[in-house]
Amino acid sequence: MGSEVEATEKNPTHPPNKSLHSIFPHENRANESENKQQTVTNNNNNQKISYENDALQNNNHLHDTNSYHVGLYQAHSLLPIPMPPPATSNSNTVEPPGGDDDGDVSLNFSVVGSFIRQRSNNLSSAILNKLSSFRKSFDEENQNDESFKKQEVTEFDLSGVKVVVKTKTETGEETAIKGRITFFSKSNCRDCTAVRRFFKEKGLRFFEINIDVYREREKELRERTGNISVPAIFFNEKLIGGLVALNSLRNSGEFERRVAEMVAEKCAGDDAPAPPLYGFDCLENEVVDRTDEIGEVVRVVRLRLPIQDRLKRMKIVKNCFAANELVEVVVQHLGCARSEAVDIGKELCTKHFIHHVFGENDFEEGDHLYRFLEHEAFIPRCFNFCATNDSEPKATATVFERLAKIMSAILESYASDDRQHVDYEAISKSEEFRRYVNMTQDLQRVNLMELSENEKLAFFLNLYNAMVIHAVIRVGCPEGVIDRRSFFTDFQYLVGGHPYSLATIKNGILRCNRRSPYSIVKPFSTGDKRLEVALVKMNPLSHFGLCNGTKSSPRVRFFSPQRVVDELRVAAREFFENDGIEVDLENRTVHLTRIFKWFSGDFGQEKDILEWIIKYLDASKAGLLTHLLGDGGPIKISYQNYDWSLNS
Repeated sequence: MGSEVEATEKNPTHPPNKSLHSIFPHENRANESENKQQTVTNNNNNQKISYENDALQNNNHLHDTNSYHVGLYQAHSLLPIPMPPPATSNSNTVEPPGGDDDGDVSLNFSVVGSFIRQRSNNLSSAILNKLSSFRKSFDEENQNDESFKKQEVTEFDLSGVKVVVKTKTETGEETAIKGRITFFSKSNCRDCTAVRRFFKEKGLRFFEINIDVYREREKELRERTGNISVPAIFFNEKLIGGLVALNSLRNSGEFERRVAEMVAEKCAGDDAPAPPLYGFDCLENEVVDRTDEIGEVVRVVRLRLPIQDRLKRMKIVKNCFAANELVEVVVQHLGCARSEAVDIGKELCTKHFIHHVFGENDFEEGDHLYRFLEHEAFIPRCFNFCATNDSEPKATATVFERLAKIMSAILESYASDDRQHVDYEAISKSEEFRRYVNMTQDLQRVNLMELSENEKLAFFLNLYNAMVIHAVIRVGCPEGVIDRRSFFTDFQYLVGGHPYSLATIKNGILRCNRRSPYSIVKPFSTGDKRLEVALVKMNPLSHFGLCNGTKSSPRVRFFSPQRVVDELRVAAREFFENDGIEVDLENRTVHLTRIFKWFSGDFGQEKDILEWIIKYLDASKAGLLTHLLGDGGPIKISYQNYDWSLNS
């Protein structure tokens, strides 16, 4: 029947509950409980209806319920609330205090409960009537008083009862958007940037739909305009046009009238472009992830392989299996030849489903130990790993392009025009960032060997800058030396089957596996698979394409693989135009950023550094520095203090 629970004595200090459940004593105790009535309460603790037990407790008539087992039956919510049985003189009566044997007076506590409820209802009615009379008298006395009509009564006292009055606001009218400005855009579009800047300068609220982020909205743009040209500006449901049309309205003085018209006219939600919503992914135009062909094999071996800790080379190797065990499982459960099973094992390694525990080989039959990617020790530090992505790995170039477009869209919306200030809080709450975080899971098993040298340069520059934004949002801005070291080494992404921190990207990949400042160890040791991904030649300009989220670092930006070198030159020029260098001709001193001190090996000797910098200075600074270098006199180089505060 029902679950059996042990009945406990009711606490008399607690208010009785709203309804009663039936109590059925255990079969072995049936005879002992014939003349005893037990009541139980449900979880509604606001209504007093069970006074029988309280009276029995006060007169020491309660049974020792610890010896009883009862079954509780919860009534269906739509059924009537169970009510206690009619009271009898034996169980529901209590002798009045001081009464004698001749007094046959009994007090039914259910009647007392009804009396209290009735008095409570009368009190509520009295309060309501009093309030109504106050409101009526106020209205009669002040119906012609204009000053009183502007006042609002918020609270008053009634004989010990404080009544707070809150006026009901017409929420629908106050929050309804009567006019809506919407425009479709793309990342890195100059015309879109001009439109965005114009609306911000005018102080107009607008909704931007970037079709590089919301790819499902591209079809809507084509249906509304007949093409996918951006920007496409809408006032409510009316298409205004692009930047040329906006400039025409502004120059003719028509813009203000159209805006006033649009604001006064209530926006038709079904006709106007809908603003982007947070947390909704439309997969209509998305490419549906195809299950990896080898993924079916992975699901079988995950279930069948004996994953356990083993002793190898005098070490305890955790969560691993032997190559022979994988081959046997594939042969037995997939019905293929042994040679085919070995080839399947090699493919699992190539696609980063499994790795050799010591990183020595791809896959060889024998007692070699392997483990699944999700069992690697570095996985808990990878912030783009929620679960193993068993879908077909996407092309690295495709993932790279999408990452750059989403992050560019984020900067265009939530960073200052000069990119010196980033609104991390707004980014953390944005739909664009949510989609970016979801997209980073596609990095888990990409093949980085597909990328050319320039593509790898742009890819890791962009990945570094994106990870910094993600790290600031997720773990916060580092405030000390120890925190900074943890910030740059512990926050990692799983990319191509291997972990990458900010430090390994900068020093291991972009700086060709060079030691970081104040370190004696290289990022990648001999045999590390990530060495195959490292750049062949180090480009010193990469230092000016990396933003570590501080005020003294270069501005945050994202690069394209086709123009990455030219874009790095532009980044270096912008950095030196601001605070990257100061030339003091009188004292023959050049003040440089500390980047040159920390990474002096990447730039050469001090004189070589000054000659290298001239190429990226404006005419004024270049002339001063050339004068110092040309007269043959001594030049003093000092390094500026580095501001580690957040660039927010």
